[in-house]
Amino acid sequence: MYEIVLESRRLEEVVEICLEASVVALDTEFARTSTYYPIVGLIQIFDGEKCYLIDPLSVKDMSSLTKLLCDSSVVKVLHACSEDMEVFQYALGVTPTPAYDSQIAAAIMGVGFSLSYQKLVEHYLSLQISKEETRSDWLKRPLNAAQLEYAALDVIHLYDVYQKQLVELERLNRSDWVTADCALLPKNIPTLVEPEAYYLKVKNISKLSRSQLNLLKHLCAWRERKARVLDVPRNRVVEEKSLFAMVLQNVFYDEKRQLDGLLSRGQIHKFGEEIIGVCHQASQAPGSEQPLSMSHSKTPLSSQSLRNLKEVVEKCAKELSISQELLAKRRQLEQLLRSVDKDGIYHLPESLKGWRQEVIGRPLLNFLGQKT
Repeated sequence: MYEIVLESRRLEEVVEICLEASVVALDTEFARTSTYYPIVGLIQIFDGEKCYLIDPLSVKDMSSLTKLLCDSSVVKVLHACSEDMEVFQYALGVTPTPAYDSQIAAAIMGVGFSLSYQKLVEHYLSLQISKEETRSDWLKRPLNAAQLEYAALDVIHLYDVYQKQLVELERLNRSDWVTADCALLPKNIPTLVEPEAYYLKVKNISKLSRSQLNLLKHLCAWRERKARVLDVPRNRVVEEKSLFAMVLQNVFYDEKRQLDGLLSRGQIHKFGEEIIGVCHQASQAPGSEQPLSMSHSKTPLSSQSLRNLKEVVEKCAKELSISQELLAKRRQLEQLLRSVDKDGIYHLPESLKGWRQEVIGRPLLNFLGQKT
């Protein structure tokens, strides 16, 4: 049913075999409990005929795999693959291209939003998959028979699901939708986000002043760099809520004692001086270099207008038999309402362009009284 690949030379041969296929199912097993970066424990590939379980702890040179991952003539099928993208990017410096995410496809076809792999296989193949090996230690050797069978079936079933999804996508004429959404996957890898931009991922920042945003930006960038250098989870450095608490204090620290109650003693001992230095650096930033406040987000929106747009989305989603979240989220509707310019013209956010522009963008603009 499967072959375990333990040597670089054999991996090169496997890659050449898989390059003959038009599509391969792909998956990874990894660990990330105490590190910032994922540690890959196994890579599974199924080309429709044979399953290969590649052991990165034994294969000394994995570079030949990049040839397959980057070959545009071979579609790489994965499921809910954002973390897999991180694994490949960190381990090999590339991401699978072109990629096909069966979870995205299922959502676009109306099967379910954020569907689990177990539910996906149950829906398409009427099979019940055991979850016993989900939390296995994939870095421990030797891997047992149950782990290897679980890993192999992951990609074998995924390949079969893909074949069924293809037929349905063609019937619905939505293949291009999946292609477009999957093309965005490599752009959302968290470990590739610039440290200076990470503060934008923090929740509830819309009410912060420019100076507070500036401090948060500096603190988040410092934590991101520190986590990467130490290769530990972000919260092992400082929890996000602690960073936010520092910002809400609205005080630029000059003594470690001011961190009491905000950080643990261990964190103050390890990072106190650095954090104080970061705060001082933030305080020196001229106003022109401080992030713009989210003032546009403070502008009150008509609750009725937002409800009306939600109803438009709900109607379109019902007609298409897909989830509302897939078409447009609340944040995107708020962006649309705030996009009106001095001439009364609304502008679709980038996230509502592409295939969504025709499907939901135009109906939303039409509702707002704007001819399209």
